[in-house]
Amino acid sequence: MGMFASTGLVVKLVLFLLLYFSVVSWGIIFYKLLQVSRANGASERFLEFFWKAKRFDAISGQLDRFTNSPLTVLFQEGYGELKKLQEKVEEKADPNSISTDLGGIDNIARALRRATTSEITRLEKYLTFLATTGATAPFIGLFGTVWGIMTAFEKIGQTGSASLAVVAPGIAEALIATAIGLVAAIPAVMGYNHFQHKIKVLISEMDSFSTEFLNIVQRNFAGR
Repeated sequence: MGMFASTGLVVKLVLFLLLYFSVVSWGIIFYKLLQVSRANGASERFLEFFWKAKRFDAISGQLDRFTNSPLTVLFQEGYGELKKLQEKVEEKADPNSISTDLGGIDNIARALRRATTSEITRLEKYLTFLATTGATAPFIGLFGTVWGIMTAFEKIGQTGSASLAVVAPGIAEALIATAIGLVAAIPAVMGYNHFQHKIKVLISEMDSFSTEFLNIVQRNFAGR
């Protein structure tokens, strides 16, 4: 704190900015850890329940048990579209027209793609801030470093002396800015890479579930 108090205005602003980036990044990291962990756990439980269940309507009535799973959103959208198509088919009294007359499979596939895109957007929310912090914090710290060195040289010019007492404050400013820049950037980069990997796994699960859902619909509901 003593070293921070002795820094100049510019370096103080740099440090405050880096502190802001660091605090927000850690908040995002803890939030995403909780969100992704819940999504993974709920998805595993939902898939187990999905393959044990016999009917879509039975699954639909139990979705509140898996609210954190992105797969439940896909199921809701796909099943909702399927029910709409079945109602239209019943009105036409032609139970085999889903896949031909109404283009039902394509409609369900589009609903699943929309739901997948929506869930990916939700899961990736705030990750851009981590990427921005990881990319810019070292350079912001470098700016503080350069400014601290400029301050040290300015004092050398003013005093005509290059003693440690003259240059130490400016060098200290430079070192503080560099250190805080790295402290902000390193966790942000690690967090970003970690969550990108976890989200890719969830995306793969969503793609696989969409494919299996469409296969079930084609086998059991669509006409040949």
